[in-house]
Amino acid sequence: MNIRVPADVPQQSQETYKNNYKTATHDTGRLMLFAGDQKIEHMNDDFYGSGVTPENNTPEHMFKIASQAKIGVFASQLGLIARYGKDYADVPYLVKLNSKSNLVPTTQSDPISTALTDVSQVAEFRDNSGLNILGIGYTVYLGSEYEAQMLTEAAQAIYEAHQYGMISVIWCYPRGKAIPDEGDSHLIAGAAGTIAALGGDFVKVNPPKKDGVADPALLKEATSAAGRTHVVCAGGSSKKAEDFLQELHDQVHVGGTSGNATGRNIHQRPLEEAIRFANAIYAITVEDKSVEEAIKVYQE
Repeated sequence: MNIRVPADVPQQSQETYKNNYKTATHDTGRLMLFAGDQKIEHMNDDFYGSGVTPENNTPEHMFKIASQAKIGVFASQLGLIARYGKDYADVPYLVKLNSKSNLVPTTQSDPISTALTDVSQVAEFRDNSGLNILGIGYTVYLGSEYEAQMLTEAAQAIYEAHQYGMISVIWCYPRGKAIPDEGDSHLIAGAAGTIAALGGDFVKVNPPKKDGVADPALLKEATSAAGRTHVVCAGGSSKKAEDFLQELHDQVHVGGTSGNATGRNIHQRPLEEAIRFANAIYAITVEDKSVEEAIKVYQE
């Protein structure tokens, strides 16, 4: 795989950047990101209740999955990685710098999510812990009245991450009272292009919808607008495994995305099933398997 190293990565960090990029994408350029940042983002809504395996209520469930399944990188807050990381030192990690709860609705106040941790602390943690920290993540809510603050923090985080040879994955969601339709494909393409302008390596977006229905062809505008910044789609709420795998395959092969960022659809399942499902997602994303082949991986 030919990796284009951004010009803001200094000479002494270029090999680290290349190795981190190769490790995260398994030399394919496609990213299978296992998202584990929802303990703050969705509070306990994603971890306890009907249809959710009881073992999911403890954070360690996600670390067990990340350690035993095929993934590209496991994203979570630094605090959780600090608590569990040494017991799961084989996992490739991405530190999510900012997070907010879902308690304040958009109808009450436009969303804002500022950094809990800065990049220099992540680099220090990486060096002191010896853990395999490949990169950083950050969420931007475009259209929020606070977007300027989040865009500034994201831009700084991307630049600083590159100084240390780390990759960046930016969650970018149009959201706020100024946004009537968060699933609008033109708006999502604008979000992807915005993160390209910040220099992000990957941008995570929600799949665009038309009349409430997801259409993978609508992603073509976003993947083109992002240029050399690779687009990955959020997994969203839990759905049937077969439907999820078909959607993922179409996002890659019709929409031109470079992978996925999946949380709930994996960790809400019991450990053994979660591992099989993560492996099925990996089969499509990284190994370029068909939907039928991926379903077999899940059912084995």
